[in-house]
Amino acid sequence: MDKRKLGESDLMITPLGVGAWAIGGGGWAYGWGPQDDQQSILAIRTAVEAGWNWIDTAAIYGLGHSEEVVGRALEGLAHRPYVFTKCAMVWDSAGKIGNRLKRESVRQECEASLRRLKLDVIDLYQIHWPNPAEDIEEGWEAMARLRDEGKIRWAGVCNFNVAQLERIGPLGPVTSLQPPYSIISPEVEKELLPHCQSHRIGVIVYSPMKSGLLTGKMSAERVRAMPEDDFRKHAVQFQEPKLGRNLALAELLREIGARHSRNPGEVAIAWCLRNPAVTGAIVGVRSADQLRGVAAADFKLPDEDAQRIAGFMASHPA
Repeated sequence: MDKRKLGESDLMITPLGVGAWAIGGGGWAYGWGPQDDQQSILAIRTAVEAGWNWIDTAAIYGLGHSEEVVGRALEGLAHRPYVFTKCAMVWDSAGKIGNRLKRESVRQECEASLRRLKLDVIDLYQIHWPNPAEDIEEGWEAMARLRDEGKIRWAGVCNFNVAQLERIGPLGPVTSLQPPYSIISPEVEKELLPHCQSHRIGVIVYSPMKSGLLTGKMSAERVRAMPEDDFRKHAVQFQEPKLGRNLALAELLREIGARHSRNPGEVAIAWCLRNPAVTGAIVGVRSADQLRGVAAADFKLPDEDAQRIAGFMASHPA
């Protein structure tokens, strides 16, 4: 699998990486419902064997559980993939989630993540959200100290806008940005992606299949049957009138994919990867079977198909 340089770092990453949000399980505010840890571990190891060379997780996923599962999956691997994780979302003993970017909190989170992942160093450490907004400079300075101490190799951010990137840039280089990006949510194309490209900031996009909406496996019945602790059940894109439009889009992707022996999810991912500002895409997988249905790294979406997708979106505003 081809590799791409992530920003100005020495990280050469594959176009696809394992997303570990869902494997955090249910029982927390942004969970995906109950998950099978053994299936999650098998999915990660199968992805690594297939050549995917990075995993993206976060401390908040499952309130630490996702990092623990990733740590277990890494045990005994002959070639360890890069591990990316995140800080700045914290929780208390009751599971209540908050945001912190104070120096000591960032340090404590890093130490806890290293323990859960069973690592000596994190390859890419990211500020998960720019909250509290008034503390992003303090949080970024803490990240720089962690890098100087060898606890992390590179530092990036998630969900920052251009103004926030410009605020922290003078304090130290930003290796990467992780924004949401998909056919359904293309907003970052206007300003954010051009800014990253011109400043040589790597871009790792999340939710390219919009949390499963564009896999071709979603339906209104499946949404209704989701457990209450699956955040998607109540997300706006999974509710009418948006849901009907999104399912129709998935059918268009199915039609396009069929002509190339690809599935709808692969078309959705290829749509994201065709943007020259995008370095890689996070693909959430919870089983080896899911992984076998994703091979978009070697699929280049033809221009005429991209134009068909653009035409559909223009004529079906949600």
